[in-house]
Amino acid sequence: MKTTIVLGTRPEIIKLAPLLKKLRRNTTVIFSGQHYDYNMSLQFMDQLGLPTPDFSLNLSRNDPAQQMGEMIKKISKILSNLKPDNVIVQGDTNTVLAASLSSLKLKIPISHVEAGLRSFDWRMPEEHNRIMTDHISDILFAPTEYSEKNLKNEHVHGDIFVTGNTVIDSINIFSKISKKKSSLEIIFDDFVLITLHRSENVDDKIILSSIIQAILKSNVNFIFPVHPRTLKHLKEFNLYEKLKNSKNVLIIPSVGYFEILELMKKCLFILTDSGGLQEESTASSIRKKVLVVRKTTDRPESTSSDLSEIVGVNPEKILRSINKTLKNPKIESNEFPFGNGNSTEKILKILNKRF
Repeated sequence: MKTTIVLGTRPEIIKLAPLLKKLRRNTTVIFSGQHYDYNMSLQFMDQLGLPTPDFSLNLSRNDPAQQMGEMIKKISKILSNLKPDNVIVQGDTNTVLAASLSSLKLKIPISHVEAGLRSFDWRMPEEHNRIMTDHISDILFAPTEYSEKNLKNEHVHGDIFVTGNTVIDSINIFSKISKKKSSLEIIFDDFVLITLHRSENVDDKIILSSIIQAILKSNVNFIFPVHPRTLKHLKEFNLYEKLKNSKNVLIIPSVGYFEILELMKKCLFILTDSGGLQEESTASSIRKKVLVVRKTTDRPESTSSDLSEIVGVNPEKILRSINKTLKNPKIESNEFPFGNGNSTEKILKILNKRF
């Protein structure tokens, strides 16, 4: 089987790491460089001991539409020369859609890892990407039965397989060594981990201000690894200095995978708009409650299992949820909605049979 894997963001690197480790032979890796930031991308490949990408795109466009066109042009040229048996993509980024459209026009089968997620929130650019990718993919690896149901309801043309989520595979592999590998010194004994990056939150001054207001009013310590996009808007909206001067919020630069694993393991609970953290927090070595600062979620499996709670973006509601969770942050559920860490083996078995 001659395979090409296309990726461009750190969630894709983390979730494809188990596959990359297993598919070293006859596999070519294309890295899009979508985030324009070493700490948001290739740092993770270095940390996880993954091979250097065979191709790295030098993108010049920052506008999403222009960036998409540039990626399609460059990825298509590479794939035309490689002629792989299939192209593997993961998730819902611009990179995923660009690689899938390129493959479709070149008549190369597309395998979509983490297919079928839906927020039903059209404000999210990720929703556009994942829906279009699912409808042009030949093999769809749905992480859960709920995702499978979404795909069947939309009558996608490809073959659907429920495999669990490969992020749990990564947690099982790397959480065992994260303490030794992490370079982060955690100064708080009790703290809440917060991450924010979604455009519908951090690009909107009113919404971002509301979330920050709730954080500053709470009586708990926060550690806040700041995404570059979020940092830009915190400064633009005059919120950065308020956080920096507060007594309960420690702002740190975006961190590597081992560091975020240690933060997840040691925190009381997590406040985030990240879908990935909703999944990762369910792993047996993490098991932390997640408060989701969004109006919707594309991981309802975690909320229905009482592992996560959607708290919205109203500052009073966020603050009430923080205070309530502080009283009892323990996870009671015994469910593991995204699998137990054997997703990679299931995916490989299907790919080897098909190609």
